[in-house]
Amino acid sequence: MTHTASRRLIVALDFETLDEAFTFAEKLVGLVGLFKIGKQLFTAAGPEAVRRIASLGTGIFLDLKYHDIPNTVNGALRAAAALPGIKLVNIHTLGGFEMMRQAAQTIASVPNPPKLLGVTILTSTDQKTMREVGISGTPASRVLALAKLAKKAGLDGLVASAQEVKALRRACGKDFILAIGGIRPDLKVAGGRNASKRKQDDQSRIATPGATICAGADYLIVGRPINAAPDPVAAARAILDEVAEAEAEMKSAKKN
Repeated sequence: MTHTASRRLIVALDFETLDEAFTFAEKLVGLVGLFKIGKQLFTAAGPEAVRRIASLGTGIFLDLKYHDIPNTVNGALRAAAALPGIKLVNIHTLGGFEMMRQAAQTIASVPNPPKLLGVTILTSTDQKTMREVGISGTPASRVLALAKLAKKAGLDGLVASAQEVKALRRACGKDFILAIGGIRPDLKVAGGRNASKRKQDDQSRIATPGATICAGADYLIVGRPINAAPDPVAAARAILDEVAEAEAEMKSAKKN
């Protein structure tokens, strides 16, 4: 049964084999807006992973974070856009303005183009990690600067962390797509729901589904809280229920 909030949910298919990913994805059809195929599954199974998952009728976010010279990125994007069911693709904004500008032009030139998102500072990256690789400032300040550069280059939106949603929405406008990772349904955070504490895995900048939607996110990208859950369907439904509650609160607030 389709959930009204399902359009918001992107579930990561982080599995070692395509058979595992397909069996898992079958259970969530109707509860998921898009399935995310990233480096692990794509490296294991290649374009066949996209073809087989797309056969379920749910769109694909191809999360390969292209970061190379413009000519190489452009070729990769054309190949990605030719695969079935691709609705979102992404590139790394640290590739620079010219790489992003050409990537946006390339995507715009293909039939039925997917939306092109930029990746700024990974949700696993904290300020200490940034300093280690020579990037100054805070994660939030770098994300905002890269977001503005991405919008100027013609990208459709960003993959970002929940902690930056409000600032990104203010800086980039209501039509800029924000797909947000680092979602932890049962983690207590400032302004979030649910009081139980869980480990953060390798994420540093995290928030709950409801808080993230209220902050202005378009999509929630969820991996382990669903695909490592004892009952993935129940876990997905719980997230969608929280999203629907947040949407109702926002609608009510606009009326008042």
